[in-house]
Amino acid sequence: MTHPTRAEIGIFGGTGLYALEDLEEAQDLELDTPFGAPSAPLRIGVYAGRRVAFLARHGEGHRLLPGEIPYRANVFAMKLLGVSKVLSVGAVGSLREELPPRSLVVPDQFIDRTRQRADTFFGDGVVAHVSLAEPFASALRHALLEAAAAKGHPAADGGTYLCMEGPQFSTRAESLWYRSLGCAVIGMTVLTEARLCREAEIAYGALSLVTDYDAWRPHEAGVDAAEILAVLRDNAHVAQEILLDAIARLPQGPLPENRVLAAALVTPIERIPSATRARLLPLLEPYFHV
Repeated sequence: MTHPTRAEIGIFGGTGLYALEDLEEAQDLELDTPFGAPSAPLRIGVYAGRRVAFLARHGEGHRLLPGEIPYRANVFAMKLLGVSKVLSVGAVGSLREELPPRSLVVPDQFIDRTRQRADTFFGDGVVAHVSLAEPFASALRHALLEAAAAKGHPAADGGTYLCMEGPQFSTRAESLWYRSLGCAVIGMTVLTEARLCREAEIAYGALSLVTDYDAWRPHEAGVDAAEILAVLRDNAHVAQEILLDAIARLPQGPLPENRVLAAALVTPIERIPSATRARLLPLLEPYFHV
């Protein structure tokens, strides 16, 4: 029998999605990690026979700025629970005319414009270089796309997510520049999670909810928070339906992303300082006797 504080699938909920309904045997769990406490207690339960852990990335009451989210603690907490697959959902602005507000996108690439975040578990005597050429797990992307179609809300397949620092929205010049780079959507959170999940050997997929057209459209006012929240209030149930359907569609067993450190660790295990080894035990333990 699976331990009640273990989970296979993790969910990061963004703006507008602060809980996951329909979880059976649900319980809240407060965890601590070497990187501090997560954004909020994790809710663990069962859906479609799969053990799921949900975490509201902005905290209870949406009190954390994108740059204040304890990303390392959030991902590490999922690792402590045994999570091997994470689905995330978050609000984004559109950089394409064909992606109007209330559209859904399952992105396949990133461009990073963050500048103030801790976005690696490594250092302090251990070096690892994971590949991010394909930052999203294809199996998780397919599950999200299939779930969206099945629920009558088809999502755009692919597109580059521009991750900015925030909390301010883009200037018009920035928004036009991001469009010229070929980006599809712009947000403030998902890239940092994807980087850390890859290092933690957790497969990662994201569902992006378009709330606005950012600031690139001529003769239109830029986006504001009230506009975003209004769209999310209307669409939160859509994200919930898709996530729950996608949970049931995720493949059982390990995925390629669950073993990336085998090719990424540069520092020999025996040369890693003992304090660092102890701190990163959930990540490094599979390689202690390789």
